[in-house]
Amino acid sequence: MLSVLTFATAADARAEAAPAGTAAAPATLDTMIVTGTRGSNRTQFDTLAPVDVFSQEEIQAIESSDLNDVLAQLVPSFVVQRMPMNDGLVFVRPATLRGLSPDQTLVLVNGRRFHRSALLGARGAQGADLAQIPVHAIQRIEVLRDGASAQYGSDAIAGVINIILDDRVGGELSLGLSEYSEGDGTGRKIGGRHGFALGDKGSLSLFADWDRSDATSRSRQRADAIAFQNAHPDLVVPDPVQRWGQPDLENRHFGFNLNLALNDSVDLYGFGLYGHSEGVSDFNWRNPDGTASVYNRSRVFPGWDARGLYPTGFSPKYGNEQDDLQGVLGLRGYWGERWRWDVSGSYGRNRIDYTLGNSINASLGPDSPTSFYLGRLSQEEKNLNADIVYSLPVSALAAPINIAFGAETREETYGVDAGDPASYAIGPGAVTGLAGGANGAPGFSAANAGRWSQRSRAAYIDVEAPLTARWTVGAATRYEHFSAFGESVDGKLSSRFEFTPDLAVRGSLSTGFRAPTPGQLYTQSTQQGLDTVTLQVFTTGRLAPSDPLAIQLGAQPLKPEQSRTASLGLTWKNDLGFSGSVDLYDIKVTDRFSQSASFAVPAGVPNPLAYTSVSFYTNDFDTTTRGVDVVASHTTALGAGRLSTTLGYNYNQTQVDNGATGVATNDSQRRIFEERLPRQKATLSSTYAWGRFSVLGKLRYYGAWTDSSGNATGDIFQRFGAMSFVDLAVSWNVTEQQTLRIGADNLFNHYPDEASFQASRGLIYSRNAPYDTDGRNLYAEYRIRY
Repeated sequence: MLSVLTFATAADARAEAAPAGTAAAPATLDTMIVTGTRGSNRTQFDTLAPVDVFSQEEIQAIESSDLNDVLAQLVPSFVVQRMPMNDGLVFVRPATLRGLSPDQTLVLVNGRRFHRSALLGARGAQGADLAQIPVHAIQRIEVLRDGASAQYGSDAIAGVINIILDDRVGGELSLGLSEYSEGDGTGRKIGGRHGFALGDKGSLSLFADWDRSDATSRSRQRADAIAFQNAHPDLVVPDPVQRWGQPDLENRHFGFNLNLALNDSVDLYGFGLYGHSEGVSDFNWRNPDGTASVYNRSRVFPGWDARGLYPTGFSPKYGNEQDDLQGVLGLRGYWGERWRWDVSGSYGRNRIDYTLGNSINASLGPDSPTSFYLGRLSQEEKNLNADIVYSLPVSALAAPINIAFGAETREETYGVDAGDPASYAIGPGAVTGLAGGANGAPGFSAANAGRWSQRSRAAYIDVEAPLTARWTVGAATRYEHFSAFGESVDGKLSSRFEFTPDLAVRGSLSTGFRAPTPGQLYTQSTQQGLDTVTLQVFTTGRLAPSDPLAIQLGAQPLKPEQSRTASLGLTWKNDLGFSGSVDLYDIKVTDRFSQSASFAVPAGVPNPLAYTSVSFYTNDFDTTTRGVDVVASHTTALGAGRLSTTLGYNYNQTQVDNGATGVATNDSQRRIFEERLPRQKATLSSTYAWGRFSVLGKLRYYGAWTDSSGNATGDIFQRFGAMSFVDLAVSWNVTEQQTLRIGADNLFNHYPDEASFQASRGLIYSRNAPYDTDGRNLYAEYRIRY
């Protein structure tokens, strides 16, 4: 469906090609764009909706090899969390645009839909894992900040992130080292890319990278661990008994990007991405004097005591191994001067295997292993697209009308593979209160396992018409039918008017949707947590909406989330080096997807895993999100060099309007939803370059936000104040082809307020913080271009 975008992508990439050894320049408002329009001659300044463009130079100026962190520093309304000790979310981090759900932003690579992660995250969100896209292979990023479901289909409620891969001839090699000032979290990375010219017919770019980051720990010894040590002076209790921080993580990526002219009118194109990652994170400590479900003696196992295995308690080690794959192949061409066509197919897959070490299935007693394979989650997507663009000349108009139309078919398949039988078994000790399943994260059982699919068919038409030399209007509509729930029809109207060649107003009205996925429709899971008051482990179950017990508790079939977006903006530029935009937006989302309120298991219903409570996914509530994006930049000569300054600011407020359950009716859940992210976020950066040197200074600001304990019953809230971080980096061009960069993120080693309500768990800083809480990060990078 999006394949027409590759026409402009390829043309723009060739236009931007730089000589070997030359760094890409920062994007300007005259940069050609391919996102948000199917025309071939739109720039960032004259697009009908706000589109941010970030060049390779701007991307590489950020130290992280995780694209989530890069976007968090580049895009004002983009927020990503670390989420230590939070099951799969520590590895597939939740990222939001304009405060909306992670799966309400559509991610593209070279104009193609990038597949979702297999993880169902907070409130069941199933978005793309941006960390699987290698940063060093990116030529530029385009971010459409507007509702775009009528143009691109499901998920584009908050906007669209389009990653354009580098296809230029030549290459580069980079080496990087980093470490936090606490002496942990050491990072090592190496990446390389080489672009081959295929005669005068096109190019083939190959890339590969590897990075590894050691764990961090911002923990104190738990009070109950200190009490346990005092009560048992003959034992040596680890200090701390559990680690709060980033996981041990290793990533490898490989890929290619191909553009090849078969003849004067037909091109072959494609790309492939493969990623593999492995990581380990801590879980909550099990106290031998307090965890009855593990350490109580059982008449079923005479003479057996878990203290013999774990005399000082245990903190399970949660392992994550991911394989990620995306491939696209297509043909595009021209019919005469006015017709363009594009056909393509894509395949994407994300597969996550989970393990748990240093644990036990207490209900199996002495027969329990201490390490478990918990099972596999998988997401698979297949897309076929056909697109046509026609440039219709009309004598009465200033320029031809651009008419695009096409069709798409997509199939999503979600899979759950069972873990080791011991990981989910309910052993004989369960009758005496010993917990079943791997303690910390019970595995996926044979009853959980299966494959579920959903198919969709879509057709669209997208028109842009220049009514006068100054006034352009656009209209798009899309019909889509899903096998699981039926059809959706969405539309968009947009307009732009130039007061002068350097000042314009733009606006749009659109409807949108996000379809529930097979994973959300059909799967169920089990989770364990620790109550911060009682310090007791509790087990919760999430049922499929079609489960008989869920239906008994009020579950209804899931339906799509629906949205209505209105935006109005002003954009400008001038010969003095100033440029920027201000955009207001109002986004109404109905039937928002969430997890229901928790219910006690009714008496008489079998409850072998001793669930404290159960819940299910539901279309829970409605919200209104309002905000403003401000982007401004200035470039000028200063002394012997050149100074470039950019400001990005976002104010975003979401309000829960109404609903039947969960967030809408529970005051605690409502407060968490409305206040969990900062309403304000800003970045001010300046680069001064002279001769072979440049200095980058950056100020990052995050407004106040609220956190919650998430206990089994009731919530404890804490308000965290605004935070500011200063980053500094110095670059030296050793030669025209070699650059050394040394820098520090969070230069002044600032930490947020301590999370007092989590102190009983040994946590110092909130794990839900919208920024890094590990302190100053020092780094060095050496880059060779050729």
